[in-house]
Amino acid sequence: MTEKSYKERLDILSENLPRIMSEVKEYGKGKAKLLAATKTVPVEVINYAIDHLGLTCIGENRVQELLEKYDALHKDGLEIHFIGRLQTNKVKYIIDKVSLIHSVDSEKLAREINRQAEKHGIVMDVLVEVNVGREESKGGIYPEELSAFLDILAAYPHIRTVGLMAIPPVDATKEETVNYFQQTYQILVDILQKKLHNIDRYVLSMGMSDTYKEALVCGATVVRVGSALFGKRIYPQKEEQASSALHKTIEK
Repeated sequence: MTEKSYKERLDILSENLPRIMSEVKEYGKGKAKLLAATKTVPVEVINYAIDHLGLTCIGENRVQELLEKYDALHKDGLEIHFIGRLQTNKVKYIIDKVSLIHSVDSEKLAREINRQAEKHGIVMDVLVEVNVGREESKGGIYPEELSAFLDILAAYPHIRTVGLMAIPPVDATKEETVNYFQQTYQILVDILQKKLHNIDRYVLSMGMSDTYKEALVCGATVVRVGSALFGKRIYPQKEEQASSALHKTIEK
């Protein structure tokens, strides 16, 4: 990252983060948390947000990227969540590095989380991903299967289910997205009211850069915001591939 691009990122972040923090506080009525989705964001930029702008919670989508950043992160007072699709063979790499896993949607994954957490003598907090849009191409538990799945999770002593996570379909209209948020909120409220499952905290993770305000109004307690904070994502690998292709062209 060049000095110019670093300064540009800090300028964008310094303008956006305080404003979005204020909006999260306002729309979430002081009960919601801003999670900065830091996929592709350099660790230097993340640390600046932690040290100078009051950022306290980040989420990574990819295990390898989390591992690459982990040692360099300024972790005092920092919550690190895993918010992407998690493969069972990669659970062991992050189990002692994150405080919450957002995307549990199978017994196979739950079993491995429990096994690895037991090795470390911890209880891992998790959210169940709900496929509220009923998309076949997406992970998540269908609403009518959620009760049975929560029963399964309750049997694992090293897992603590603390709430739900949902991602509405990307092609949904604003009105449809709000409807999905409202449905997910009601699903969680119904579970809590019936007291059928051991959910001992109220965590509802939903809403991203273009929908976090609507999600907060609908009851979200965690919103996952990336590009609205840091600007458009820059993918280093793609840049390197493009640069390599350019060099090969020049050499010819």
